[in-house]
Amino acid sequence: MPLQWSGLSPALFLALDRESLEPLRAQLERRVRDAIRTGRLEVGERLPSSRELARSLGLSRGLVQDCYAQLQAEGYLVTRVGSATRVAAGACGAPATPVPPAACPHLLADFKWGVPDLRSFPLADWLWAMREAARTMPTAALDYGDPRGDAHVRDVVAGYLRRVRAAAADPERIVVCSGYAQGLGLALRALARTGIRTVAYENPGSPATVSSAASAAGLSAIPVPVDAHGIDVQALSATEARAVVVTPAHQWPTGVVLAPERRLALIEWAVRRDAVIIEDDYDAEFRYDREPVGALQGLAADRVIAIGTVSKSLAPALRIGWLLCPPALVDQIIDNKRLSDRGSPTLDQLALATMMESGRFDRHLRRMRTTYAARRTALLAALAEHAPDVTVTGLAAGFHAVAQLPAPTDEQHLIAAAEARSVGLYGMSACRVTAPPTAPPTTAPSTTTPVQLVLGFGNVGERAITAGIAAVGDLLRGRVLSPPPAA
Repeated sequence: MPLQWSGLSPALFLALDRESLEPLRAQLERRVRDAIRTGRLEVGERLPSSRELARSLGLSRGLVQDCYAQLQAEGYLVTRVGSATRVAAGACGAPATPVPPAACPHLLADFKWGVPDLRSFPLADWLWAMREAARTMPTAALDYGDPRGDAHVRDVVAGYLRRVRAAAADPERIVVCSGYAQGLGLALRALARTGIRTVAYENPGSPATVSSAASAAGLSAIPVPVDAHGIDVQALSATEARAVVVTPAHQWPTGVVLAPERRLALIEWAVRRDAVIIEDDYDAEFRYDREPVGALQGLAADRVIAIGTVSKSLAPALRIGWLLCPPALVDQIIDNKRLSDRGSPTLDQLALATMMESGRFDRHLRRMRTTYAARRTALLAALAEHAPDVTVTGLAAGFHAVAQLPAPTDEQHLIAAAEARSVGLYGMSACRVTAPPTAPPTTAPSTTTPVQLVLGFGNVGERAITAGIAAVGDLLRGRVLSPPPAA
């Protein structure tokens, strides 16, 4: 898309060689022509006025006007009365209008996991908070500042976490980061500097995310099984890991809560092994029919790095998160943050703090709990009507559910069949590690194993949920038993 300018003339870099025997006008024509041919100047893009270009290059205005006239005659430029000189449509074979990117196919319902309701983002509140933060912030806040984040923001976030998550949140040990991925990377690099070489993670869980971050930090990553009570601490103890990434409040993706005895066993393992627990507190704000579960960090602040973000509570695009750091690791994590980007955007931090202090953040969360609860109800009702034999779990919190299909089928064929009906379904296999990452499977995977689907309902409305489940009800009942024969 060409730049749109109002008022002032745009800048344009053109280098002229005054020592050359080539006349300046010929050089200028060639430079502008080459800029159009190579795509530096796009179709419809505005050029500087003849007066401004002459001033910036130290040329006479008449020379620049003659250059523009010549290029207009050649079809490179177009000029209209009362309008600026622009790159002509079709110049050197360029398309008259930009070719739009291929549109994503429209889905009747897309049960993609991990995405909140983007349409419900409180844009008016966020714009108000941005304006209020910009109006009231001190001029010094525009400097680089503390890599941990703005001191006032860390105070506000600490108070929120103490109040809502029962965390042991000390503002001096909070580091504001750009989302979970950066927070995990900062934590793992700090652990690597202490001599830790292996990090464990839940299986099923987020194998790609943890493995990639671990590899970047120079660590190896190994999966540990999860059962109905959370991560298997006994299996964890059998590994050589001295760090583990867990989702204790709402295990991703099974939705189970880490049982109280497992919490204590996990902390005992960390003390005994001199290990560190990385707690991913990704969607604990959204719970429906269960008692609130406090952060694991509140029980062992010296052994837990807690990572939280607003990606699920507000929107992933904000890229705002935080780490609650143990005393022994806070300095190393701060150093990593300083080297990474010198600190997250301050104005965005201040806007979030303003949202929290004003009560608008809590109000948004209350509204979204009601919205997600209604969608959860719609999902259960649709499954009860169109696929009554499907077992659904993990619905006590968050905005996704796990559906256990009653009959064996092929997961990829099921997903493809649903996509052909304009419904997006996603399998649990993407969250599982079925063999050691360094060893290939010894046998081909079975095509007749029971399938589990992870149904995200955060960004799909109630009507779409009902229509989508109705469209694939027969598939969920097990009508797709095997892939179609090859053509």
